[in-house]
Amino acid sequence: MEQEKSKVAFVSVLAAIFLTTFKLIVGFVTGSLGILSEALHSGLDLVAAIITLFAVKMTIKPSDTDQHNGHGKIENFSALLETMLLLVTCVWIIYESVHRIVRTLEDFIEYF
Repeated sequence: MEQEKSKVAFVSVLAAIFLTTFKLIVGFVTGSLGILSEALHSGLDLVAAIITLFAVKMTIKPSDTDQHNGHGKIENFSALLETMLLLVTCVWIIYESVHRIVRTLEDFIEYF
């Protein structure tokens, strides 16, 4: 069972690498903020998948003298890290959106 969890987490990392790369390429070629934000979201998924892979590998370890109840608490910590990364991503998307709106309004005002 533990080996299967590791394998699924690893495949998740590979899928996230592919999606992030593809979306970044399309986003930069088209200049679309929507696609770039999706690429950033996929990048976040990639980081989350890497954290999950690490957490799965850690929780598989049996109890030892330092961790009498096993290493299961690492999952809670990894969830906290993933939440913080999502917050940072949201803030960047909002910042970039506002920046583009302001720049568009400035161009519009300048035109008239």
